[in-house]
Amino acid sequence: MKKYLLVTIRLIIAVILIQTLRFKFTAHPDSVYIFSKAGMEPYGRIGIGILELIGAILILIPKTVWVGAILILSVISGAIFIHFTLLGIEVNNDGGTLFFMAISTFILSSIVLWNERKNLPLIGKTF
Repeated sequence: MKKYLLVTIRLIIAVILIQTLRFKFTAHPDSVYIFSKAGMEPYGRIGIGILELIGAILILIPKTVWVGAILILSVISGAIFIHFTLLGIEVNNDGGTLFFMAISTFILSSIVLWNERKNLPLIGKTF
């Protein structure tokens, strides 16, 4: 049961990340607004999108789950930080949807990484 739950969590993370990519890669006005406000438009938007795509792929491959989880946690931490410092929780009257998706992705990725802690190089054997 635990195995299927973790696979489901990994799929949810990948779906969240991949569905937001179309906004980044098509220069949706909300995405452009967010990255402009952060001073990262357009290279940051495209770069973050590529990192999210790589993370979504890596978290689905059994041998690279931990790498994907670390990458996703890193990127999502930045997103959460930008929400707290520059954007606020609600962006363009979205009701906080982007913020809560980032928080959910962070929590789910943390669960996956915790489960994969024994597979981490160098420190995995100590857990």
